[in-house]
Amino acid sequence: MITINPADIPHREMHSILLSGVAPRPIALVSTMDSSGNINLSPFSFFNSFGSKPPIIAIGPAFSAATGKAKDTYLNIIETGECTVNAVQFSMVEQINLASCEYERGVDEFIKSGLTKRSSELVRPPMVAESPFSMECRFIENIPLGRSVGGNGNLMLLEAVRFHIAESAMEDGKLHPQRLDLVARMGYNWYARAFGDAVFELSKPRWNGIGFDALPEDIRSSDILTGNNLARLAGVKELPAKDTNFPDFNTTPSADSLEIELQAKNPFGALKAVYSQNNELDRTTRHRIAQSFLDIGATDEAWQTLLL
Repeated sequence: MITINPADIPHREMHSILLSGVAPRPIALVSTMDSSGNINLSPFSFFNSFGSKPPIIAIGPAFSAATGKAKDTYLNIIETGECTVNAVQFSMVEQINLASCEYERGVDEFIKSGLTKRSSELVRPPMVAESPFSMECRFIENIPLGRSVGGNGNLMLLEAVRFHIAESAMEDGKLHPQRLDLVARMGYNWYARAFGDAVFELSKPRWNGIGFDALPEDIRSSDILTGNNLARLAGVKELPAKDTNFPDFNTTPSADSLEIELQAKNPFGALKAVYSQNNELDRTTRHRIAQSFLDIGATDEAWQTLLL
């Protein structure tokens, strides 16, 4: 394990380490307007939501570490108290990258990036028509971060007063990640795409699980079962009792070898292969088959295998 004291390394290096470890971060594509009507568009990955009643989000438009110069986004929001925050879809990434260039104050990044303006209802700055999710926002307050030690960060709190969602991003009345196809910022030049196999579902616990401490030592000290496997086992409501009818092979077709059945993600077949070939169901084999059950979401069967 490498330990780093932020005071011991250059700011640029600390910046890269922080953004690489605190990742992936959602990207806010922020549209603002100054008091003269000049529009600015800029992406920020120091961004997240922090409350839902009222809906509060925050962005972090940092001052330049080299010059101390404030971002146009920061200046415009302080000046007018308004902005729009637009989600970034994968189809927009090159245009977002272009909008991140440090153009002179007053230059319209909508024009530079080729993105399209869409009129807002309650605030003056326009939304980004290509974005599947946009918020009209009003400024609440700005919290300077570490100014006493030369800090350059800001925590700018905003209230979302209108939401605009593309119908194409909805499924069964809900925003769906596969339809949103959002991208997030990593460290250096890396990004993440929330799409395909990168997106998965994990239901919240419906009860207080028994926890790791209640797992039998034979299971908790396994060399096969991972932390995720053990957490699934520890999420049951109570320690299961052994089912004398398990395993029931009446509905299980003929099985090949243990290894072939495990490779085929067929844990019942793996159990049948062991029993039919009179092989020993030792601890390692039980744990491997239980893991195969867990991989297909069969927690009860995994427990019964471990109790054999």
